[in-house]
Amino acid sequence: MSYVTAKNLTKRFGDNTVFENVDFTIEKGEFITLLGPSGCGKSTLLRSLTGLDPLNGGEIWVNGENITQQTPQQRGIGMVFQSYALFPNMTVEENIAFGLKMKKMAASDIQREVAKVIALVELGGREKRYPHQLSGGQRQRVALARALVVKPRILLLDEPLSALDAKIRKHLRQQIRDIQKEMDLTTIFVTHDQEEAMIMSDRIFLMDKGKIVQAGSPEEIYTQPANEFVAGFMGHYNLVNADKAKQLFDIETNWKVAIRPESIYVKEAGRQYGSHISAPQTGTIKNHQLLGNVIRYQVDVNNCELTVDLLNRSSERLLAAGSQLELLFNLNEIQPVSA
Repeated sequence: MSYVTAKNLTKRFGDNTVFENVDFTIEKGEFITLLGPSGCGKSTLLRSLTGLDPLNGGEIWVNGENITQQTPQQRGIGMVFQSYALFPNMTVEENIAFGLKMKKMAASDIQREVAKVIALVELGGREKRYPHQLSGGQRQRVALARALVVKPRILLLDEPLSALDAKIRKHLRQQIRDIQKEMDLTTIFVTHDQEEAMIMSDRIFLMDKGKIVQAGSPEEIYTQPANEFVAGFMGHYNLVNADKAKQLFDIETNWKVAIRPESIYVKEAGRQYGSHISAPQTGTIKNHQLLGNVIRYQVDVNNCELTVDLLNRSSERLLAAGSQLELLFNLNEIQPVSA
């Protein structure tokens, strides 16, 4: 049996069904991300795993034990919230020690365990500070340390980085992943940020309208979308209807087809291309976005607007709106997707 098994999980608030008949398994030490748009049910699912939002149906098993009817305190699950939820009148070390004091652990043991996690989350020298004296990233590390110090068998993280600025967010997500690997800690992380999910996860559970529509490794989710929603949510896929697919790629299909922006090339003079590359199609640039190392073009090809990503190797690649260019398509990267 897997370390975590969820069977037919259902949650309603009155007449509103948040999710229904959700099933999944998680192995010991896996880092799982619940990814999806706002309102798809991912945070409620996380809270249901902790027991904060009781289920209307289904079972949760952890390490062979049915925890469905257990209280949050009995489940051995740690949770870190987006809002930090720190006690403002307690210092860093007092906030972290709170859970151990509730367990009535000896004072010397509490001091030792708190010192360990303070070092782990790099908060040394700030033990006596209060939350208002800390930055947002430091407060989130206190919340993480408070969850870790009680040695949970599962760690749940509900969009813990969304309120932080980009630089701190990148540092902290790597720190969380490093700590998770070091502790071999089974972790479920909630986000609506595709890049964050791709970087941090062993597997992604992509949710839409209360259902897990695809589960797999980041590479699988990105390169093999299960349906039109997944293709539209991940990686800025171009979705092309069947008629245009025939016209552009000479592909016969009854479905829409998806192709990633980086699988569309600009023809280079004198270069030889393999048999998996299509015949060139002339396109007109409508506009572009400079995304640092990538230039993202919107190109009109036979009245079909396509997103094309090119590496920003030099300023010569910045082509103006109205410029024409010849596009080539990697036929191996084009795949039909169901509705």
